[in-house]
Amino acid sequence: MKIAIIGAGPGIGLAVARRFGKEGFEVSLVSRSQANLAALAAQLDDVRVSTHEADMTDETSLAAALAGIGPVDVLLYNGVGAVKALTPVLEITRESAQDAFDGGVLGAVTAVRAVLPPMLARGSGTLLFTSGISAVHPLPFLGNVGLAASALRNYALSLSEALAGKGIHVGHVPISAAVAPGSPASPEAVAETHWRLHTDRDRTEVVLGDLATIKEAISRL
Repeated sequence: MKIAIIGAGPGIGLAVARRFGKEGFEVSLVSRSQANLAALAAQLDDVRVSTHEADMTDETSLAAALAGIGPVDVLLYNGVGAVKALTPVLEITRESAQDAFDGGVLGAVTAVRAVLPPMLARGSGTLLFTSGISAVHPLPFLGNVGLAASALRNYALSLSEALAGKGIHVGHVPISAAVAPGSPASPEAVAETHWRLHTDRDRTEVVLGDLATIKEAISRL
C-alpha cells in the first residue's frame, strides 16, 4: 500500500506519514524543497519513505513527480494556504486570487488527474484533502485563501458524488483550530482523522475545531 502526501511539511504531512506508515504504508513525500524533504524523511526511521521534489503550483513539476511515484492507494493534498501573500477580501486582486488558486485548487486538480485513472482501473483508492475553516465559513481576513479553500471543498465534495459506487472514497478535513499540540487540530488529530476517513469510509467531511473559538481568538489579535 502506498500514500502520496502533496505539500508535505513538519506538521500535518509528517504526522500523516507516521500514521499511515504505522499501518505498513509506503510513504511518498512531495514538497518543493529537497532539504525539507530530507529532514522529514530523517524522522521516519520505521517507515518506507521516498522523497520527490516538486512545486505544487507548477503542473509539469507536480505531474512529473507523481508519474515517478506511480500508482498510489491514497492521495493526501495539503495545498490550501500555500500563498505568497495573504490578501483580505477587500484587497483581493486577480493576481492574489490566482496565487491562492495555483496551490490550493489547481495543484489538487493536477494531483487527482495523475492518480485517479489507476484507482478507477482497479476499483479502489482514497483521495484526501486538508483545508481551513474558510472553506465552510467565510472569514474576510482570509480573502484569497478563503476563495481557494471553498473551491477545493466544492471540488472534493463533487468528486465524492461522482465517484460514488466506483470504490474510491473522498475525504475533506477543514481545520478550525490551531495546528498545535493539545489542540483539537493537532497534527496527530488531523492524521488520525484522515486515517479514519480512509478506513471507515462512512463520511466525506470532518471539521476539526470550533468556529466560535477561532473567531474569538482572532478578535483578540
